[in-house]
Amino acid sequence: MILENRRVTTDEVPNHFEISHGSAYDIIHNRLGFHKVCARWVPKQLTEEHRNNRVTICQRLLDRYANEGEAFLTRIVTRDETWVHHFAPESKRQSMEWKHLGSPVKKKFKSQPSAGKVLLTIFWDSQGVILEHYLEWGATVNSVRYSEMLSTELKPAIRTKCRGLLLSGVLLHDNACPHTAIHTLQTLVKLGFTVLEHPAYSPDLAPLDYHLFGPLKDALRGRRFTSDEGVKKVVHEWLAAQPKTFFSEGIQKLLESWNKCIAKHGDYVEK
Repeated sequence: MILENRRVTTDEVPNHFEISHGSAYDIIHNRLGFHKVCARWVPKQLTEEHRNNRVTICQRLLDRYANEGEAFLTRIVTRDETWVHHFAPESKRQSMEWKHLGSPVKKKFKSQPSAGKVLLTIFWDSQGVILEHYLEWGATVNSVRYSEMLSTELKPAIRTKCRGLLLSGVLLHDNACPHTAIHTLQTLVKLGFTVLEHPAYSPDLAPLDYHLFGPLKDALRGRRFTSDEGVKKVVHEWLAAQPKTFFSEGIQKLLESWNKCIAKHGDYVEK
């Protein structure tokens, strides 16, 4: 019955077979080993070509690591961006509290993220944050603006914090248009950066998405800010409070993601 209809309910099974709910539950969960789970949201329905490309690139990156060792990972500078709202509501899990049988039932009213927000761009490596960049709400990042950021902000930041990366750094960013435009590529060549291969439609292979932005936004949930400056201050303090191991672990997880992608034949890697 389940194989014919994966969405059948636990009420329909005992009614159909005229057995108790307890017996149906025991058969479904304990004897047959079925568990009902929600469908997983993914960025895109990958084609066979996409999956093969993901496997090929991940294998090349692992081969490069095998040849160069840890020095390869320490040269990686990764970059990504996200919106940070003046207010983001707590998640349901964050609002959980201990209670006993006599405790009153608490209500939590549904709320939406605020309209006020700033666009946060971070460059970081295994040693920590190299550059934080903020844009006000309504601003967009194009090739010219991104190239200016690389030349006037990232280059001085690297010169101050990690000079060796100016000539040997490997930049990991996604395939958005501002990152792949000719003007941006020319700027990267002038700065001495090479760009690490990154498959299309692959946020699961970017360490910022799965390692940094999630904990950062969890730390800000439920807090209200009255200005962009207030958001910037708290984000900066949170980043500064993270130990160096937090960032090195994020870069190390690249290896795990590349291996998982290959093992899953190019399908998306679970967070």
